[in-house]
Amino acid sequence: MTSEGEVFENQKHLKRALRTVKRLQMKQEFLMRTFGYVESSRPTMVTRQAIRTPADKPISLTRASAPQMSEKVAAAPKVGNPAVVGLAAFGLTTMMLQFHNVGWVGLGPVVWLGLIFGGLAQFIAGLQEQKTGNNFGYVAFTSYGAFWISLGIMFLGNTFKVLTASEQDVGWFLVAWTMLTVILWVGSMRVNGALALTFTLLLIGFILLDLGHFGFAFLIPVAGYELMICALAAWYVMAHLIFLDLFGRDVLPVGPAWLR
Repeated sequence: MTSEGEVFENQKHLKRALRTVKRLQMKQEFLMRTFGYVESSRPTMVTRQAIRTPADKPISLTRASAPQMSEKVAAAPKVGNPAVVGLAAFGLTTMMLQFHNVGWVGLGPVVWLGLIFGGLAQFIAGLQEQKTGNNFGYVAFTSYGAFWISLGIMFLGNTFKVLTASEQDVGWFLVAWTMLTVILWVGSMRVNGALALTFTLLLIGFILLDLGHFGFAFLIPVAGYELMICALAAWYVMAHLIFLDLFGRDVLPVGPAWLR
């Protein structure tokens, strides 16, 4: 005969087994409802079984045929391209600075726009590029975002006589950024023709500004006009990305990469 203790233990095991079965059933229902597949009953192996539609047509759940998945599977939300914001900020603040360099506007709009749009917004766009795995966009947008923040603060420092920077100090500041731009210029030639042209114009503009701060002041307005073209080129790449998304086709071609 079975003792009362054994009966009690058997009841505990039975209740535990029933709870386990219930949890497995709930898990299977969740997998079926959410992903359209069920787990095998074998504990060491998970299989994806074909699901049949109301028309009794099997749906393959392999990676190669992912678009054929059941309507129960929710589509991944669309993620915007941070490069469009980065290029917009880069182009607009570059354009505004050149308006100042050729004598059309004062320094005020350059500083405030540079801190907020060219600096903060572009820096954030660069951080978002990191999440996409784009190292080029990551370093380009965060770097030039930091450039605009530091340049704006430098202008403010000169205005309020705090850690002032001389003409040559600004020149060496620009030389350092010219050296970084050389690296990005080479990288841009692996992306597409329009971006390579943008960085070529940027590099030329930096060199002209470098010379302008070391005794060749007449080159600063020249750099201003040249960098306006650079800003337009950046906007062209931005427009290419936006229109490609909106129209579903390449409205503004950017051309092949310069380097293979």
